[in-house]
Amino acid sequence: MYSNLAPDGSLRLYEFIAMVTVVMIVLSQLPTFHSLRHINLASLFLSLGYTFLVVGACIRAGLSKNAPPRDYSLESSESARVFSAFTSISIIAAIFGNGILPEIQATLAPPATGKMFKGLIMCYSVICVTFYSAAVSGYWAFGNESNSNILKSLMPDNGPALAPTWVLGLGIVFVLLQLFAIGLVYSQVAYEIMEQKSADVKQGIFSMRNLIPRIILRTLYMIFCGFVAAMLPFFGDINGVVGAIGFIPLDFVLPMVLYNMTYKPPRSSLKYWVNVSIIVVFSGAGIMGSFSSIRKLVFDANKFKLFSSDVVD
Repeated sequence: MYSNLAPDGSLRLYEFIAMVTVVMIVLSQLPTFHSLRHINLASLFLSLGYTFLVVGACIRAGLSKNAPPRDYSLESSESARVFSAFTSISIIAAIFGNGILPEIQATLAPPATGKMFKGLIMCYSVICVTFYSAAVSGYWAFGNESNSNILKSLMPDNGPALAPTWVLGLGIVFVLLQLFAIGLVYSQVAYEIMEQKSADVKQGIFSMRNLIPRIILRTLYMIFCGFVAAMLPFFGDINGVVGAIGFIPLDFVLPMVLYNMTYKPPRSSLKYWVNVSIIVVFSGAGIMGSFSSIRKLVFDANKFKLFSSDVVD
């Protein structure tokens, strides 16, 4: 938005990331996952609002006289198609891994059923509605040239914007606010782990004994995250790496391993071998996804410089 409004402006991308980091440092002081409940509710409405705007804008762009040429063909090389498929699997794993984070948070202290189960159903329902509707409409409108950030496809470098200015502006604001909410939710698990050793459970959340270490640790954590984000301005590639290395093992492999270790089903039982099959298949998918995602990251590395203002998608 800034580069379009002020093409000769002096501010760089890393300066905006620094501004966001400062806001995140302040918001990260909310002490528990429960204290984020109102932010999570706002995040739900932001997701639905953003999806409504993007889907409508993509349909309008696809039907307009300025509609870009669409090509739905895949890569010509078979190996490139295979690598792209595993990278896509990793990205999808990262998307659907959203629900595992509040689930982990919930299982840190019992009970982990009831409302959490309803929350997960709501989570996956929203994911299906929002991600798939935006993906399908974006791919229909722009084909294989669709950007991983669909707003960038709606604002091409050459030619007029393909959506009204107020739609694009509102969509960008929704994204920014949503990223604040996502960052807070994702960080809570890390905070729990860090503060298990630094906090004194016998004293109150806002006691000086717990408040000062919490402020220091969370501030340092956010500064580190902001520094990495500013230094390595990747988007889709990072999603693929995180999905392959983090979410595929966490979502599909570890639960099966823990189930077999905990309940010890007989090795002759169907349940045991179904779990083993899932472990083997998704371990292979994770290894291939890691390789393909890192491969794409390496290929895209020549498109950027450290602390660049151009995001590599």
